Amino acid sequence: MTALPRILTIMGSGETTPTMARVHRAVLDRLGERPVPAVVLDTPYGFQENAEDITNRAVDYFRTTVGAPFSIASFRSADADPLTRETALVRIREARLVFTGPGSPSYALRQWAGSEIPNLLAEKLAQGGAVTMASAAALTLGLYTIPVYEIYKVGEAPRWLDGLDLLTPFGLPVAVVPHYDNAEGGNHDTRFCYLGERRLQVLEAELPPDVFILGVDGHTALVLDLGSRSASVLGLGSVTVRKDGRSTVFPAGSEVTIGDLVAAAHGVASASLADKAGAAASGVPAIAAAPVLSPLRDEVARLEGIFNVSLGECDVPAAVRAILALEETIQAWSHDTDQSDALASARSALRAAIVCLGETAAQGTSDPAELIRPFVDALLMDRVRARDAREWAAADGIRDRLVAAGVELHDTPDGTTWELRPAERVG
Repeated sequence: MTALPRILTIMGSGETTPTMARVHRAVLDRLGERPVPAVVLDTPYGFQENAEDITNRAVDYFRTTVGAPFSIASFRSADADPLTRETALVRIREARLVFTGPGSPSYALRQWAGSEIPNLLAEKLAQGGAVTMASAAALTLGLYTIPVYEIYKVGEAPRWLDGLDLLTPFGLPVAVVPHYDNAEGGNHDTRFCYLGERRLQVLEAELPPDVFILGVDGHTALVLDLGSRSASVLGLGSVTVRKDGRSTVFPAGSEVTIGDLVAAAHGVASASLADKAGAAASGVPAIAAAPVLSPLRDEVARLEGIFNVSLGECDVPAAVRAILALEETIQAWSHDTDQSDALASARSALRAAIVCLGETAAQGTSDPAELIRPFVDALLMDRVRARDAREWAAADGIRDRLVAAGVELHDTPDGTTWELRPAERVG
């Protein structure tokens, strides 16, 4: 077998959603004959009670959405029994691709400390193979790591942890910050992996002079070919190089080099770099575009709009197609290991659309005579008043209009009754 390429993929978020499936496939395509030996390393979320479910969803995602079988390198805890630990290490060694993602970066670092896992990942990047690290795992890649849970959820003071430092050997002395464009906070700043600008400034001031921040937006991947020292930005957002408050943004579609990233960090201007990225003024963090709140939420909102318009125009087939598309979207995103409520909101939208369609159907199957009774009765009262006033032409005109609308009148000594002609009841 020819030598494997050396690929490191850093994903900001969305690692098990449809938005990143193309990136996973592209990496797998470069790793030789299928099936590619690939594993899911479960350490970052190993402490969670639903760890088994997260693993199953990830494996199912790779099988059904990406089209590749992944096995499990289960290293949930350094205290696991020796057989479990050694089995995980063997599977990592034999894999051409190692994927690890959501959870807690500080927990992952504690479990990996003193184990062979950091060295195995480093060897794969140095000798051949691919490593994909997303979300929490991506935070562990650099010289320094943000303990997100402790700062954002517990309220501890902003601080750095020592990271795995897998990137410095390739000329990137960085702190990796995924979820860089996060906007889940609504009325408070949760950019920069839930830190916000104020806390990021505090942490940035503590970095050594040669270290810079490498930010990766949600549903975005930075694919580093370590052999050719090239870098590609793929997905929906951007990659940001930030140093001392100065940011340079590389939008999706950018093809750069590792040297370009380093040059941007040190403010080295070049014609080629200017063509590839947008630089912000010193002290002003750059954001290439409006933050992506959630591709799933955006798609649900689009389909809800189609459904509402279709129902308003009485185009029932189009409304049903929108519901089916919404169900397919939910299924496609069902493997997402993110802990946000976007999927629950999508299911709520689906249920609401079904209820709305059911109410419309109920109205359509009710007795049409009952629907029009108030209008017919009002016209009949006008007809009675016209006849009492001997305005025969007006009375006959009301009758003719009702007959033309499919309403049969029956004048009796006790008054006028009416019914819809049978043909009008069809459908």
